[in-house]
Amino acid sequence: MPMIRECIVTTLNGEGRTHIAPLGLIQEGDGWIIAPFRPSATLDNLRITPFAVANFTDDVLVFAGCLTGNKDWPLRSATHVPGTVLEGALAHAELEVASVEEDDQRPRFHCRVVYEASHAPFKGFNRAQAAVIEAAILASRLHMLPREKIEQELAYLQIAVEKTAGPREHEAWRLLVEKIEDHYKHAPPTQPEGPEGP
Repeated sequence: MPMIRECIVTTLNGEGRTHIAPLGLIQEGDGWIIAPFRPSATLDNLRITPFAVANFTDDVLVFAGCLTGNKDWPLRSATHVPGTVLEGALAHAELEVASVEEDDQRPRFHCRVVYEASHAPFKGFNRAQAAVIEAAILASRLHMLPREKIEQELAYLQIAVEKTAGPREHEAWRLLVEKIEDHYKHAPPTQPEGPEGP
């Protein structure tokens, strides 16, 4: 299995507006594969503007916020491709689509790295941050996974949050749990949530 790195991907639509989405990028040699599910804004944008920026951040509130409706995060212009960089990213990679492997469910955009930069030090692993990322993935797949599995995994992940989370991890966890609870209270079982990636 290839390595998958969770990050925040920014793409541009036809009007030049930024779309921000949590995605798992698939490593392919020196490049990355972006494989968004259909339908998604990331997929549409890559068709229109075949460039993206992978933003690597340890701020899990951005992941949770994007999945719960907050996509208003500070951005700046990318350096070598049309696109934007998340201001709070520890590092970023500017990507150009080299080829597309079509698929009915998840087309694969094979990207080459045009430019990379580091902006701040990574200060170590935190179990709560990893738990929030896992919860974010669960929250993006509510229509794909059985409720029992979702609830079992959340219960286990909550242990790490309770033991090791800081304020931003606690807030991110709260947002995701509320989204999941709201889904089961109000959403029909077959309602699509439109996840974009791993």
